[in-house]
Amino acid sequence: MADTSSKDGARKRAQNHFTASEQRDSVVKQMIESERAATEAKSAKLRVLRLAKEEADREAARNAPPAPAPVKKTKTRRVTVR
Repeated sequence: MADTSSKDGARKRAQNHFTASEQRDSVVKQMIESERAATEAKSAKLRVLRLAKEEADREAARNAPPAPAPVKKTKTRRVTVR
């Protein structure tokens, strides 16, 4: 009889350990998922802001007056005096 009660006790301790381990795992998985969701939300927000800025820059470039043509420099010749 003592043998079966020690087996039951060992089984119960092992089950308690396993249950606690599963609970910790589920908490960690929830934390990871919430961090991933927060990161994805930040990335989406930044992407929207970047695309809006790029569109504003394109619109500004379309509405800006054309840049003046660059002035060409004329070559100067050196004259040596003898």
